[in-house]
Amino acid sequence: MLSRPLTSSPCLRKAKTTSRSMARAYATVKKDPNYVKIVEVGPRDGLQNEKSVIPPEVKIDLINRLNKAGMTTIEAGSFVSPKWVPQMAATDKVITGMTRIPGSHYPVLVPNHKGLSNLLTLLSSHPSSPSSPPPPTDEIAVFTAATDAFSLANTNCTVSESLARLAPVVEQALKAGLRVRGYVSVVIHCPYTGRVKYEDVKSVTKSLLEMGCYEVSLGDTVGMGTPGSVKEMVETVVGADGRIPVEVVAGHFHDTFGAAVANVHTALSLGIRTIDSAVGGLGGCPYSPGATGNVATEDVIYSLKDSRYHTEGDLDKMVDIGYWISERLGRQNASRAGKAMLAQRNRKRVEKEREREGGNAESVSAKL
Repeated sequence: MLSRPLTSSPCLRKAKTTSRSMARAYATVKKDPNYVKIVEVGPRDGLQNEKSVIPPEVKIDLINRLNKAGMTTIEAGSFVSPKWVPQMAATDKVITGMTRIPGSHYPVLVPNHKGLSNLLTLLSSHPSSPSSPPPPTDEIAVFTAATDAFSLANTNCTVSESLARLAPVVEQALKAGLRVRGYVSVVIHCPYTGRVKYEDVKSVTKSLLEMGCYEVSLGDTVGMGTPGSVKEMVETVVGADGRIPVEVVAGHFHDTFGAAVANVHTALSLGIRTIDSAVGGLGGCPYSPGATGNVATEDVIYSLKDSRYHTEGDLDKMVDIGYWISERLGRQNASRAGKAMLAQRNRKRVEKEREREGGNAESVSAKL
């Protein structure tokens, strides 16, 4: 249970009155109701828990490849203490070294005021102008959880305390002209306390929106969600009271039990139109034992084929990227669609080689 009402903090009340209109400016509904926006989280959420340190050049290459594959929102890194997340230590080098496409967004995770201060210092040294490239980023993400137990394990504070800490961070980011997106972890099941109370998920989501987040991503961090539990959770969060429009809610599903794609489609059927995913199914959570990676971007794109929904991203190129980054990390590609499409390619290549060899043999026989 949460320790006290989430909106009781003076910081939250202040953020509610100063930031709501700014956040709502970003929370606009796309004209096409069947368009599904994908937030590619591979370069941050997908890589942050890898044991071996990945050079910044590899991360830059990954983001540039995702750019070329048509992804327009790519989570690029995190301004967090390298003591806690060594993998994100070079985010400043990554976001200044990568190619920035006008109109695309490259959010970075900012857990606290120090992280935001470091980011703002970096941005001040890269002023934007009509003749210069886009800034390293124009968006941050902040995160909390739906249970005190998970929040304490992750950030050493309760949910209410985390929200109180985040409120001034969000306010300052908005004043600096940055977009702010929120994350809520363990919205279905908590590894420490079991099944989560969906009213708590709604309360936390509401608090993040009120402090100024233009969108809140609901994370099935453990990956234990099913279409039934996802439906119940989403319906509770965007209930009939109309306080939380479905347009400002996103889905973030891990594939521990192989239900992530089904959960994505359940979320879409309920009106959600933004889905977080990671190329190659990258990811995991150190505070959630046994949890596997995010739903693979390739699997999401493939599952939308021949449906009423459509999205961005070149599937063939995403398959190539998933194979490439998995090889670089020395791990198995977790994308089912990616592995199947690669197998088809290999089979076609072998068939062509056999045809070519057979043709040459016939040609030689004819000449003889």
